[in-house]
Parts: sequence; structure tokens; C-alpha cells
Amino acid sequence: MHELAVTRTINAPIAHVWQIMTERLAEWWCPKPWTTEIVRLDRRAGGVSNIVMHGPNGEEHQTPGLILAWSEGHHFAFTDAIAPGLIPAEAFMIGIWAIEAEGDRTRYTAVARHWTEEAMQQHLEMGFHDGWSTVAEQLQSLCEQTAAEA
Repeated sequence: MHELAVTRTINAPIAHVWQIMTERLAEWWCPKPWTTEIVRLDRRAGGVSNIVMHGPNGEEHQTPGLILAWSEGHHFAFTDAIAPGLIPAEAFMIGIWAIEAEGDRTRYTAVARHWTEEAMQQHLEMGFHDGWSTVAEQLQSLCEQTAAEA
């Protein structure tokens, strides 16, 4: 498998992390100063996803796709291989975002699985580790800050 991953231990309970991951997705989904627009997110396997990332210089990155899995409180997975309307698209990856309880803390893992070695290398060259690590840090910070306020 052509897989890349990042993990973080978040100092917040799993239910809180799941809530932030899913209900406040736009706040952590892409590295700042980029912003995220959730056009559509059907929270179920087979549901449509359409997320747009906006760059600080007017860039726009559309990511329509299909939700492959949605296990409430545990994980969700998207692919860009199938566009809304069950239209085949040029496949780049399957993304999986999962959490596990570790006592009163939460282990967050984000995985990108690619069809080919070339696609995985392209993702590395695009800055996978920096980008996905930054996103994980943003999620961690948001979860820990809001957990402390609760």
C-alpha cells in the first residue's frame, strides 16, 4: 500500500475531539492562512462531500468526492476517485481520519492511501508531511483549547 500518515496525541477526551473534528471541520481542515468552505458533507457512507480550500492569494482547490466510511465517534474516510453523482474521477487518494481513546486523551491519525507509488511521491513533493502535520496541530490546538474552556 502506498500510504502516508500523521498522528498526534490530543489532551482531550475522544468525544470532544470527535465533536471538534466533525462539527468544526472548517476551522482545522487546511493549513492557515488557507480557509475551508464546506459546500456539502453528507455524514454517512456513500454520502457526497464537496470541500473547497481557498488560498490567501485567491487560489481555490475544489475537492469533490464520496464518503467511503463514517463511523460516528471513530473515523471517516473520503475519496476523490468518485465525484458527486457517482461520476468516476481521476483518483489521487483515499483519506482516512481516525481517533482512538488513550485514557483521558485521544490518538488522532490521518492517513492518505494512494493508488500508485507515483501518486504517493507527488503527495510527498506537494508537502504532505508539512501540510498534514500543520492541520493535525491546528486540530490539536483547537481541541485542547476548547476542552480547557469546558
